[in-house]
Amino acid sequence: MADAVDNSLLPSEAMIRLAAFAFVLVIMTAAEALWPRRQRRLQRATRWLTNLSFVAIGALVVRALASLGALLAVPLVAVTAAWVAQRHGFGLFNVVATPFWLAAVVSFFALDFAIWFQHLAAHRLHWLWIVHRVHHADVEFDATTALRFHPIEIGLSMLWKVVWVAALGAPAIAVMVFEIVLNALAMFNHANVGLSQGLDRLMRRVIVTPDMHRVHHSIHTDEHHSNFGFNLSIWDRMFGTYVAQPRDGHTGMTIGLADQQTTAPTRLGWSLRFPFQK
Repeated sequence: MADAVDNSLLPSEAMIRLAAFAFVLVIMTAAEALWPRRQRRLQRATRWLTNLSFVAIGALVVRALASLGALLAVPLVAVTAAWVAQRHGFGLFNVVATPFWLAAVVSFFALDFAIWFQHLAAHRLHWLWIVHRVHHADVEFDATTALRFHPIEIGLSMLWKVVWVAALGAPAIAVMVFEIVLNALAMFNHANVGLSQGLDRLMRRVIVTPDMHRVHHSIHTDEHHSNFGFNLSIWDRMFGTYVAQPRDGHTGMTIGLADQQTTAPTRLGWSLRFPFQK
C-alpha cells in the first residue's frame, strides 16, 4: 500500500478551502459591522490575531498529518482517506453499489452527525473537555470564534473524520464539500449577527443559526452543554440537547467560561497552554 496515499488532491483542496474560508470570513465580518447582535466588550486586534493564528496552526497540523500519512502509507486526512478507500474498494459505498448522489448525500449527513457526536463527547469526557474548553474560553462571540480550536483538537477531529470517511467509503468530492460547508456554517453560526426572529425561526429548522449556537457559549453549564450542532440543527432536536434561548437573553448573557472572564484568553500563548494548566 506504499503508493496508496496520494496527496495530489491536497493542494487543490487547500486552495479551494482557503478561498471559501476567506470569502465567508469577509462576508461575516461585514455583516457583523452592519447588523451586530451584541456590543463588543474587547478591541479586536489581539483577540482576532490569536483566533486567526489558530487557522495557521491548524493548517500546519493537517499538513503534518498528511505528511505522516504518506510516510506510513496510511491516510490521515479526510479527503485522502476517501480517495484511498475508493482506490482499494473498502468502505460501505465502495462495496455496495450506490448511485453517486445517494452516497454523497448520506455521507454528508453521516459526517455531520459524526461531528455533532464528537462535539457532544468533547463536553462529556473530561480529557476531551480540557482541550475543547480553549474554544469556550473566548469571552466574545463572533465569526473568528469558529476558528479558535486547539491544535490537539484539530488533529483528533481530523482522525475522527478519517475513521468515518473510510468506514463509509464516502466520495472524495462529498468529503471536500462537507469540509467547506462545515467551515462556512461554523463561521456563520458564530457570527455576531442579528437576524430577525422570523428568519431565525425559519432557518434554525434546518441549520444552526447564530442565536441558536450562542446559547452554547453561555457561562451557564446547562446551556453550554446544549446545541452541539455546527451544520444541521436536527441532531440536537432529535437527541434532546436543544435549548431555544439563553435565560439571560442574547444581549445580556455572559459569553465564555465562568472562571475565565479576563483578557487572558485573547492571548495566543495563554490559549495554547490552557489545556495543561491546573
